[in-house]
Amino acid sequence: MELTPPPHRCIWSSPIRSSCSSHRPLLVSISPRKTKLLRSVPSFRSIRRRNLCSASSSETLVGSRKEDGGKEIQVVSKKDEEEDLKSWMHKNGLPPCKVVLKDKPSYDEKLRPIHYVAASEDLEVGDVAFSVPDSLVVTLKRVLGNETIAELLTTNKLSELACLALYLMYEKKQGKKSFWYPYIRELDRQRGRGQLAVESPLLWSEAELAYLTGSPTKADVRARAEGIKREYNELDTVWFMAGSLFQQYPYDIPTEAFPFEIFKQAFVAVQSCVVHLQKVSLAQRFALVPLGPPLLAYGSNCRAMLTAVDGTVQLVVDRPYKAGESIVVWCGPQPNSKLLINYGFVDEDNPYDRLVVEAALNTEDPQYQDKRMVAQRNGKLSVQTFQVYVGKEKETVFDMLPYLRLGYVSDPSEMQSVISSQGPICAVSPCMERAVLDQLADYFRTRLAGYPTTLSEDDSLLADANLNPKKRVATRLVRLEKKMLHACLKVVVDLIGQLPDDTIEGSGQRIGQPRRTGKCLWLHQASKRRESGILFQ
Repeated sequence: MELTPPPHRCIWSSPIRSSCSSHRPLLVSISPRKTKLLRSVPSFRSIRRRNLCSASSSETLVGSRKEDGGKEIQVVSKKDEEEDLKSWMHKNGLPPCKVVLKDKPSYDEKLRPIHYVAASEDLEVGDVAFSVPDSLVVTLKRVLGNETIAELLTTNKLSELACLALYLMYEKKQGKKSFWYPYIRELDRQRGRGQLAVESPLLWSEAELAYLTGSPTKADVRARAEGIKREYNELDTVWFMAGSLFQQYPYDIPTEAFPFEIFKQAFVAVQSCVVHLQKVSLAQRFALVPLGPPLLAYGSNCRAMLTAVDGTVQLVVDRPYKAGESIVVWCGPQPNSKLLINYGFVDEDNPYDRLVVEAALNTEDPQYQDKRMVAQRNGKLSVQTFQVYVGKEKETVFDMLPYLRLGYVSDPSEMQSVISSQGPICAVSPCMERAVLDQLADYFRTRLAGYPTTLSEDDSLLADANLNPKKRVATRLVRLEKKMLHACLKVVVDLIGQLPDDTIEGSGQRIGQPRRTGKCLWLHQASKRRESGILFQ
């Protein structure tokens, strides 16, 4: 597909080329004894009451308690501080390494300082910062003790994150008897935050989610929360398929033992620190690595990754570090919306930041089938998603225009010309081009109007040193989104300025406007409504 910018005003017409046994693995078996015991229990109601009452901060990976005023504070035990994570790891097989754990104050004075991994000595590019043996790495293969069952669970209804969260929740019930106690204690300390920002919006209140008004991220948060709820409802599948893990708690079916809110907290904590390993089996691809995130800082411009090497998970640094400097790893090619949901931070220098624009051909158009064929021939769908990458807004707009122009073709003879032509054709009049650009400009203006603040107001908020941390990170996100939308709008307005003056009459009515049934239907982020034959969502 050739994308020719105005004034050529082209429409597509030709195709494009487009171990340790002490870790208590889940041995995969369903215990007949357990099934018999369950059948003999008169009622689960008393058990549920007992379990839900006991599911306090000791059963969640982000333990806390309430003050009289209702505010959360973390429960601190001096004994918990006797052996830090790194000492425990060395005691259990971690070889000498070039990192140290340091403290950083929390944004909330009521929360303990959080730990982070820093260089213990000067490092050069290519140095191995640490190498964690597999015996200290939590994966589904280790948890379930059977790779086949691990793959079955995660390809059915449960994600790796849900299985890992459930495992750590049961391990936490063991308290200090658990092999993983020092690691779980560290996850509690981090509270799913990492050293860069705040908790994931999955744990925000409704009032705090309002900070994201106008952003599609708000709907993404709700959708993710619903997904976690669905996984919670399937947790008992693990209990039945890998029953021997729970022999020490023969009546603790997951949904009986843990309320949904506690599971969600554990899920978010695991989500914030899970590592996606490459070139390993399906049952090992998601791993929890002590000394990994959230103790490591994430960066979009970094290239250092945790990798599986000869029975270990290794970190090779991609830049020099001075002793004491925080070590950074790559978070993958994720937009800021996902960084916020997954890790609770926004990277203003993120080259992978993007917005999504969806467009669809009008199914009520008499020529819909022909247009769909032309779109598919050129690598587009009848419902097409366009990715607006930061710094590449102009390229995205030019990519959208042929699709919109196709929607505006209304004359059957013009449509036949589009279908039969072997090269780019330029049958769009300036008036039709104006209609196309007006629709696109209206779309970007509508999205911008959905935000309650302007860019200048966002700048004023961010200048306030006392701004609520969650509101700060949310404001940074919506500000970056608005900058991309403004950049797209500027491209469209500049193109309109290049059109002849006679494309608009004095009243603003378009001249030569095509039949509305031939227009594209735009799928917006707001509620669906029809206006002038255009579908907004």
